[in-house]
Amino acid sequence: MPIPSIDVSALRCRAQIDLSALRHNAQICQGLAGESTGVMAIVKADAYGHGLERIVTAVNHEVDWLGVANVREAERARLASASDIPILILSPATPSEIEPIVAGRFSASVSTLEEVTAFNAAAGNSRSRANLHAVADTGMGRMGALPEEFPHLVKAIQEAEHCELMGIETHFPSADEDEEFTQEQIGRFAKLIKPLDLPPEAQIHLGNSAGLIGFHQQTPFATLARPGLALYGIDPFCEGANLIPILSLHSKVTLVRDIPEGTSISYGRTFIAEQPMRVATLGVGYGDGYPRHLSGRDAEVLIGGRRCRLLGRVTMDQIVVDISHLETKVAPGDDAVLIGTQGGETITAAELAGKADTIPWEILTGITSRVDRVYLD
Repeated sequence: MPIPSIDVSALRCRAQIDLSALRHNAQICQGLAGESTGVMAIVKADAYGHGLERIVTAVNHEVDWLGVANVREAERARLASASDIPILILSPATPSEIEPIVAGRFSASVSTLEEVTAFNAAAGNSRSRANLHAVADTGMGRMGALPEEFPHLVKAIQEAEHCELMGIETHFPSADEDEEFTQEQIGRFAKLIKPLDLPPEAQIHLGNSAGLIGFHQQTPFATLARPGLALYGIDPFCEGANLIPILSLHSKVTLVRDIPEGTSISYGRTFIAEQPMRVATLGVGYGDGYPRHLSGRDAEVLIGGRRCRLLGRVTMDQIVVDISHLETKVAPGDDAVLIGTQGGETITAAELAGKADTIPWEILTGITSRVDRVYLD
């Protein structure tokens, strides 16, 4: 049920987040990973727009690690978890982040010998240890040591007086698009790690959501999987992995009008009514994260369990939809679903992403702070 302090009926625009579905998805991910492989929940970017603190609190006891993008997210995740669960910062650290990472006992992802030197110095100055994961660039291209340099990176960490080799990692750039390249990438990574003398506690990880769902059987050497999108209930392959989307996006009807033929709607007058219509204005726009790129792309919302077509351009605070075909009366205050299920119809984040020419990750992380998050459990 919703947390008692929020009157859902009074919210102009809300994202409802099902925490029981989140835990279900975490269990699905663990089942795919297997008993001998742990799960790192990726909670960066405010847990993909779902709210980092509430997501961490809900999933903390279902996973083995948390993955974030920077030290500020790591600090938030530590407070929310109220535990010593290991936290890995997946992005390269800026120079000013190195000391807080060491002080917070977070793990850092490193790609170069210079980074190892900097972390070793910071840990030495504070009489502590720097927990490092060595990154291999096997095809992603944005960070990591190239294959011929990777053994030297691992050796440098192991020989650094104040550093601990906590793991080795790589990342899939196209596991949901290019099976052949992904298989080659797995082979390159397996070849890289085979001669390494790793400590027993060192984690080996490369599987994002697509890697976990599509290639987990081909990575028996992995000790961690790193689901992000799958944790939030979206299968990048759309093949029915029994995941449950945990977020639905709702708005309110704010106005109902009958318009005559020839009426233009929204900026640019890109839609002009060819016949009399009944239209509804909704209190949501790109200021809430409903993408402007949906304008003119046959996007729809759900009202009364029926699909209603978006008319004209998405504006900052409002959109207009066609309700001429609805038999039931629509009135201000009625609920409209932009992502989720109403009646027998469903609009997914993937559907919106396809029509906006983007990806589900951007749809979810683009939902702004103006949208109230309502947590169901």
